[in-house]
Amino acid sequence: MLTLHHLEYSQSFRVLWLLEALGAPYELKSYNRHPETNLAPDDYKALSPLGTAPVVTDGDLVLAESNAIMDYILDAYPQSDLRPAAGHKDRARHLFWFHAAQGSLMSTQGINMVLTLLETRTPWPISWLLRKIFGQVRTIFVNPRLDALFALMEKDLGKQPFFGGQNLTAADITLVYPMYAARDKGTFDADYPNISAWFTRIEALPSFMAARARDNRDRITFRF
Repeated sequence: MLTLHHLEYSQSFRVLWLLEALGAPYELKSYNRHPETNLAPDDYKALSPLGTAPVVTDGDLVLAESNAIMDYILDAYPQSDLRPAAGHKDRARHLFWFHAAQGSLMSTQGINMVLTLLETRTPWPISWLLRKIFGQVRTIFVNPRLDALFALMEKDLGKQPFFGGQNLTAADITLVYPMYAARDKGTFDADYPNISAWFTRIEALPSFMAARARDNRDRITFRF
């Protein structure tokens, strides 16, 4: 049986939600982050090929990377609506957002996170200089790219209720991590009614509520 090795406040929530949405049998092994470093514990790092979350085991298989895991699981459920088949009217929309989650949104958020870490963990006066330089990087590249992504999301969610189209797909599930990370930073406090409605919509889904219950956290929040 497939086992999800679930690290708290991490991308592995995506896989947990996917499994609940499929009604798939699985075992859940939860891990807490190190209280000082906030990183995965050593036993988790030893298991994961990259030392990162998520990771699943299935017999002798050990597999990391969120979208690789999701594709692997969905291969066992070829009739599932969570991955529209070739020729489906929502296929292209699903594919775009499924890959934009990692290729565009999370990569840009990751750059911003690295810039922030360098700014906050570098001694003065170098930190002052870095803030000046990185401010330009954010102005020229990071912020415009994120603004364009969120504007496209708002537009697309005004046409159909989910990122994957008319129904929930794996595109919505893989976007849950970076979208909550963005919301926690106040990104969607104003001017994004369709995105706000998407959050309300997914939180009402029985599969999402079941995943939250298994996650056993007071609220949805992620460390990015």
